[in-house]
Amino acid sequence: MLRASCPNCGAPIAFRSADLPVKVCDYCHSSVLRTGGNLQAMGKVADVPDDVSPLQLGVRGRVGARGFELIGRVRWRYADGAWNEWLAYFDDGSTGWLGESMGRYMLLRQVDPAHVESSVVSLMQGGYDVPPGTEAMIENVHYWASDVKRVSCVASEGELPFNSLDLTAQSVDLMSADEHCASIQKSGDEDVEVFAGQYVSLADIAATGLREFEGWPMPAYPA
Repeated sequence: MLRASCPNCGAPIAFRSADLPVKVCDYCHSSVLRTGGNLQAMGKVADVPDDVSPLQLGVRGRVGARGFELIGRVRWRYADGAWNEWLAYFDDGSTGWLGESMGRYMLLRQVDPAHVESSVVSLMQGGYDVPPGTEAMIENVHYWASDVKRVSCVASEGELPFNSLDLTAQSVDLMSADEHCASIQKSGDEDVEVFAGQYVSLADIAATGLREFEGWPMPAYPA
């Protein structure tokens, strides 16, 4: 872990991994980019709006024998609404995303686009629209494109693998006949990124450290 000071306000900040080059300062909300040993304040990000999510930074969970901690969040908005994506930092140093939308949770890990059997990747890489219903095979699971939209990151917090300031993307959500789900995104001139996983419940991931709400009994999941 690299401990340093925010170049904008001087508050202490920490980076857990070389794969996580961005930290949103807890005090001044500057997006701090690390390049080697240099830190640069890229600008102030919007505060994440308060919501009724039971998740928060510091929540811990488990997938099989691997534990993880939620260490970052981005708030995505599109024409019909918004959702949260939480960065999960696993005990082995790898990362994943816990998507949260309308009370459902999707635990996703990054997949090499070369392992996707579909026209979706080539269409997005070329800047073309993806027709809803387009089929895809990802890690032997059959999907189809269920939602195609333009999204923008409107707020963020914690540690992130990218700078969220003014970030927009083309986003394609994919569904399967079971509990598997996937998301494919492309931002600007960046390469297409693919994430695949499945729907989970807070009990499935044995979540601990959840936010408390008046009148909501705090669940006690096994560690």
